[in-house]
Amino acid sequence: MIEVKNLTKRYGNNLALDNVSFKIEEGTVVGFLGPNGAGKSTTMNIVTGYLSATDGSVTVRGKNILEEPNEVKKLIGFLPELPPLYLDMTVQEYLSFMYDLKKVKLNKVSHINEVCEITKITDVKGRIIGNLSKGYRQRVGIAQALLGNPPVLILDEPTVGLDPKQIIEIRTLIKNLGKKHTVILSSHILPEVQAVCERILVINKGKLVADGTADRLAHDLSSEHKLIARIEAPEKELVMALKALAKVIDVVCYGEKEPGVFEVSIEATPGSDIRRDLFAMLTRKGWPILSLKNTDLTLEEVFIQLINGDAVLINNDENEEKGENE
Repeated sequence: MIEVKNLTKRYGNNLALDNVSFKIEEGTVVGFLGPNGAGKSTTMNIVTGYLSATDGSVTVRGKNILEEPNEVKKLIGFLPELPPLYLDMTVQEYLSFMYDLKKVKLNKVSHINEVCEITKITDVKGRIIGNLSKGYRQRVGIAQALLGNPPVLILDEPTVGLDPKQIIEIRTLIKNLGKKHTVILSSHILPEVQAVCERILVINKGKLVADGTADRLAHDLSSEHKLIARIEAPEKELVMALKALAKVIDVVCYGEKEPGVFEVSIEATPGSDIRRDLFAMLTRKGWPILSLKNTDLTLEEVFIQLINGDAVLINNDENEEKGENE
């Protein structure tokens, strides 16, 4: 679907993008993360055709952005951080204007009605955009990006400045859009990216430093992989039973945390998943498990390590495989 290859962008002596490459398959929601000035907006502006690259290439569905810019732009719907809204227009007037500007070929009335229904702005079509709440304005911005039904949507900070209720609504909308579109989501809100995105790209100082799922990145950066469980059971019997499980190499009891409930750390051989065996054993014993978590890093901790350190987590083999399957 989208292939970015050896993308480089220079502003004089400043290297904004340094040989960035990635592929995104059709029908996925991808989070694009990085600190301010990392090169996120530059990358998105090049992909959308708003900015030219110094070197490298971008193709969308096999079409090169430099060779066929108009054709590629038809394939992409873009919502910048500040939606390009005309505040003195009604929603209906604005969408009609954007429809004509984009030279959409679909039936005008039915298509605009469909886009309004998808983004849940039908009830405000007749209102002046300047009188709408920030949440509704964001929805109108997403609606204009959907005009023409482009297969790719690029959303830059779509929930910035929204209240918690509006954020949840926009997240739900993005998830639903991901069922029929390829979505690239740039956001500084890490829980949002983790909740919505299937894959995460992290860029820092113009270089791509991580590519994978949130769980995979957390696992690969974590120095230890243990399960921390709270189990209601006799302490000595519990420790012995846990040590007897296949692939368990160490068990440490942290003491009684509730009456009759002990917290234990369970370390297994690298790469093994003992959760099912653990649950089966506890079920046989009749010992309730009250909580279970792992010691892998949170996405926030992963992000901090990536932008502060020298870690690079990119699965190039996986990217090559995805590209071959497109």
